[in-house]
Amino acid sequence: MRHQMRGNRLNRDAAHRRAMLRNMVTSLFARERIKTTVPKAKQARRYAERMITFAKRGDLHARRMAARFVNDPQVLQKLFTEIAPRYEERPGGYTRVIKAGVRKGDDAQMAILELVGSEYKPKPKPKHKKKHTEEAAPKDKAKAKPKAAPTAVATAEDASEAPAEDAGDTPEATKE
Repeated sequence: MRHQMRGNRLNRDAAHRRAMLRNMVTSLFARERIKTTVPKAKQARRYAERMITFAKRGDLHARRMAARFVNDPQVLQKLFTEIAPRYEERPGGYTRVIKAGVRKGDDAQMAILELVGSEYKPKPKPKHKKKHTEEAAPKDKAKAKPKAAPTAVATAEDASEAPAEDAGDTPEATKE
């Protein structure tokens, strides 16, 4: 029977599990949104909410308790100055786990763990310039290697047409 057996071991020994969860919680507070597997997200959520509760208390002992778990001093400062005041009126439930499909490599269930107050704002995608525009065509032809001279076998008509095409493609002709 599983009486009073809490949490998921995540197939790691205690030291590895603790280090992984500390890193995940630190990254969550730094970025306010991380993508991981569902079991890891559910475990990290427990510790993240505990750290936010310490930060809401705000006294020296709470800061030291949070510092034992959060790796980065700048992230700890952010936790106490920016994140905790955001949840001052909220009694709990500071994080959310959103299922995000399956990972392609091993078919693992993925999830997004994010802080509740920080809604996701996607970065705008850069707009690519079209490669084949009408304006770009003369520039490309001007930079291209010059064509070889017509061979002696070519007829007179072929020879008279070739220079007319080349003359139209020169930069001087495009300026007119």
